[in-house]
Amino acid sequence: MTDTATTAPGPSEEDEGRRDFLLIATSTVGAIGAGLAAWPFIDSMNPAADVLAISSSEVDISPIEEGQSITVVWRGKPVFIRQRTEEEIKIAQSVSLSDLKDPQADGDRVQKSQWLVMIGICTHLGCIPLGQKTGDPKGEFGGWFCPCHGSHYDTSGRIRKGPAPENLYIPPYVFLDDTTIKIG
Repeated sequence: MTDTATTAPGPSEEDEGRRDFLLIATSTVGAIGAGLAAWPFIDSMNPAADVLAISSSEVDISPIEEGQSITVVWRGKPVFIRQRTEEEIKIAQSVSLSDLKDPQADGDRVQKSQWLVMIGICTHLGCIPLGQKTGDPKGEFGGWFCPCHGSHYDTSGRIRKGPAPENLYIPPYVFLDDTTIKIG
């Protein structure tokens, strides 16, 4: 008696090709499905439309006359925009840096000397200084005065007297043209 080994026929090339196709097709559909399922989560990380709307503000400064100030809101904070007079500019530029608690030259705080743009929040405890309206007390240095604790700011928004540790902050801004400022 002779033993004959019986062997099962191996997979044909056609079966291997079909298996490779199914593997690739299944992997591709799975990857696309995972991407589509993850998209809402990824998209939720983008800022909301209301956040984008307040991230920058364009302000028309053409109606502001020399010596006049306006207050606009940017990111929920008051921003003081003032068209300074020649006298205010001269006074701000003539101050010695050694006289300042937070030394900063006037030229470093403005892009155009006649326009001062700054966040109107006292750097001591977050109060809103007076000096924007006609008749408001402007403090000893002709700029802004915070009545809560007596901080006095000059015509460049620099702290000159009182407990505030720093100058009023300057927000990021650019002049889009001669009559429009973009804050933020």
